[in-house]
Amino acid sequence: MTSTSVPEHQNLAKGLAIMAFAMMILPCMDAIAKFMSTFQAMSPAQVTFYRFFFQMVLTLPLLLTVAGAGAFRVKRPWMNLLRGVLHAAATLLFFTAVKYMPLADVFAIYFVEPFMLTALSALFLGEKVGWRRWLAIVIGFGGAMIVIQPSFAIFGVMSLLPVACAFLFALYLFMNRAIGDDDDPLAMQTVSGLGGTIFMAAALLVGNGLGQADFAVSLPDSWFSLGLLLILGGLSAYGHLLVLRAFRLAPVSILAPFQYFEIISATILGFMLFGDFPTPSKWLGVAIIVGSGLYIIWRERKVRAREPEIL
Repeated sequence: MTSTSVPEHQNLAKGLAIMAFAMMILPCMDAIAKFMSTFQAMSPAQVTFYRFFFQMVLTLPLLLTVAGAGAFRVKRPWMNLLRGVLHAAATLLFFTAVKYMPLADVFAIYFVEPFMLTALSALFLGEKVGWRRWLAIVIGFGGAMIVIQPSFAIFGVMSLLPVACAFLFALYLFMNRAIGDDDDPLAMQTVSGLGGTIFMAAALLVGNGLGQADFAVSLPDSWFSLGLLLILGGLSAYGHLLVLRAFRLAPVSILAPFQYFEIISATILGFMLFGDFPTPSKWLGVAIIVGSGLYIIWRERKVRAREPEIL
């Protein structure tokens, strides 16, 4: 009997390549959001709405082609909608932050998310986290403070938005864990896009009604703006599907460090498009954050390999 299965090392290499590619292109989405807010006078909330609306529109045809009429029959519809709400709220905070702050700064501060996820897992899921990882979490937050401190002096409370975004995204990842692999990723992506679109439509109505400039309602004023928003939706839809595909080909513990590629891509885009480049002190903070995050990933992988032993 012949086997058509792909060798494990080939799946691993493919997963690593897909993950690296996704991490390099996903910050383009945030660069477009910053460009729309800075040069096209479109509010961050409006950009966020279009991001989820076009994500839903662009994935729907593929979903219907693959899954047919039962495309929206996910087993946990309300949890998938809530995923979309959490993701939309986190994205709104992120897009608002990049309007006022350099891309690399926002990404660096945002990467306290793995520390929050580890802490939340210990506090609410009963996962065992020893003193070494708790120390790495504290050190990582210290690195974030190095990045936040000068940003806070310039941007004020806006510099804390990436921290709030990281917390909401950590909750979103909890939802992913709760839902598990019962539903098709494409269906989950489309339904969460629907949840995010509904949430952002309501947020726009309320925020605009209260006269908040960052919630101003507007339409694309040119074909160029519409094209950028379509690219934004496409990157958000298919970029995250690439990540899901990578996770199915390679272990999470091996892929997790690749998320830090986003800082490199964001720094390059920030410099090329907006003339922003991190100061030496901010690079120090980034190095501490990345180093702490990589240590936590390595330690978790090592501990899982020798369960039930504790750190």
